[in-house]
Amino acid sequence: MTRAFCYECYRPQTSCMCEHIHPIQTNTKFIILMHPKEYRKTKNGTGHLTNKSLVNSEIHIGIDFTKNASVQTILNDKKYEPFLLYPGKDSILLNEEKIETTKKLALFIIDSTWPCSKKILRQNPFLQTMRSISFEATQLSQFHIKTQPQKECLSTIESTLSILQHLHTQQFETITSTQFERFLTPFKAMVDYQLQCAHNNKNIRFK
Repeated sequence: MTRAFCYECYRPQTSCMCEHIHPIQTNTKFIILMHPKEYRKTKNGTGHLTNKSLVNSEIHIGIDFTKNASVQTILNDKKYEPFLLYPGKDSILLNEEKIETTKKLALFIIDSTWPCSKKILRQNPFLQTMRSISFEATQLSQFHIKTQPQKECLSTIESTLSILQHLHTQQFETITSTQFERFLTPFKAMVDYQLQCAHNNKNIRFK
């Protein structure tokens, strides 16, 4: 029997997280580029939760986005300056540096594993030409149902929260403390649900 899915949060209806989502409006436009492998994750993917938590965001699934009409429209929109969330020696470290621009930000986020992210970078030269931003995490990930490649790595939704906090500090955004507090609510609910499943179910797929 095929399981029924919620096509808002892209999870099985039995574990739908929509009631926990509190969308916020931002000046920054967020463009989530999701690898197909990430799209197929229904138990622990956070890209869709991130998309649904941000009114001014869009999500695209694929590897090569060079001919994606929506992506190219954003790149050609003069009111935005595009940035890529990606660490590197030349990236703007938001903990220490301020973003210098007079335009609104269009922030591209790659939602994928690190190896797949590198493939997306290779397939999309436009990502390599834009300025990148990064941050140093001040807290460990709360993604207790997934082993991170390094202890400082965060999920997509946790990384987005950190970015929002830095953009708020740099006055690109005006976000209330309540909105910040609620942002991870669907993520925490998802983690709690999976931990409860692991505790209650002896099925190997929960271990």
